Amino acid sequence: DPGRAAALAAMGVESLALDLAVPGTEERIPDGVEGIVACQSARGDGPAPYRRAYVDATATLLAVAARRGVRALVYTGSTGVFGQRDGSDVDELTAPAPASPSAEVLVEAERRVLVAARTGVPSRIVRLSGLYGPGRTWMIDRVCSGQLALGPGDGAWMNSCHLDDAVNAVLAVLDRGRDGAVYHATDAEPMRRRDLIAIVAQGLGIPAPRAAAARGAVPGAVPGMPDRRILGERTRAELGLSLRWPSLKEGLQPFLAGAPASR
Repeated sequence: DPGRAAALAAMGVESLALDLAVPGTEERIPDGVEGIVACQSARGDGPAPYRRAYVDATATLLAVAARRGVRALVYTGSTGVFGQRDGSDVDELTAPAPASPSAEVLVEAERRVLVAARTGVPSRIVRLSGLYGPGRTWMIDRVCSGQLALGPGDGAWMNSCHLDDAVNAVLAVLDRGRDGAVYHATDAEPMRRRDLIAIVAQGLGIPAPRAAAARGAVPGAVPGMPDRRILGERTRAELGLSLRWPSLKEGLQPFLAGAPASR
């Protein structure tokens, strides 16, 4: 994105606008790169844009890491590789269980990173839970709009990570992670949807939105959506990480304090 590259340049960051999915792009990356953080996002839903963003672009960066002798490559993946819908716990050692074609692409991207690590490329993975923070208050917005509401499925787990803690985790993995390892950047207290709704509604001084019960709905289930609790204790213990925002209860307070009820 040339516009974002220009914004970074204005901040004093040397930037290049490249399409990493195009063969040969790695030749345009300058020498002297010490480390790589692959933090891309797809320009659309579905397997095709996901493959371009996560598989093809990551393959380019892995080639750079292999040829340039970088210290480490960190691939920032997603906890979306877990599609469990039974409310179970999943951690860094749990095998991925993709529940959609797009999630299968995410698993393939991870597999390529791990294969590269076994062949000597210094690469590791950190999976990010739902990110929130300054400029990213989607949870509050969805409660206000009624997209997150009490009713069928409100017992499902919400897994999140504040941007501050996500950045700290990625840097820790870059600095002292193990090649071929998988880490989780997620908060310490996953929250059920109903509890998040209550916190936001109380903080804004508005009634908690309620959804009409769908015929045949299963209590506690979210049709077609994952329901699992993402754990990251192993990551925090190995890397010596302390969370600034251990749960949504603390992390959302700065955005709720003083916010108008009519938001």
